[in-house]
Amino acid sequence: MFDEADPILGRVRTLALAFPDAAEKVSHGRPAFFTTKVFAYYGGSVKVDGVYRQHDQSVMVLVDPEERAALLTEERCFVPAYLGPSGWVGVDLTDDTSWDEVGELLDASYRLTAGARRIARLDARQP
Repeated sequence: MFDEADPILGRVRTLALAFPDAAEKVSHGRPAFFTTKVFAYYGGSVKVDGVYRQHDQSVMVLVDPEERAALLTEERCFVPAYLGPSGWVGVDLTDDTSWDEVGELLDASYRLTAGARRIARLDARQP
């Protein structure tokens, strides 16, 4: 369900694996980035009229409800199938994507899932 040579996946992978203790596994046919819990998925889908529409070059993250509401006002963002009801949001990625923003979204999702010790390690290495 994904192309290992996809340069956008490569950029997401570099950002996601930079977090303390982050690792990657394939879950449901897609790359998932996790510590104890998953904090990001690469690729997702939306169910429309009983049909799944793929968002192959996207990142799915868990963010706080206010940030999620703001993101969902943008055309590039979507409520992913299965994970959407749990607060996850999908963001379509292109060559023109703001990678600083993707890093911030990954950071927010990591902080909601990683646990206090890992977050303390993350904070200790930031200027």
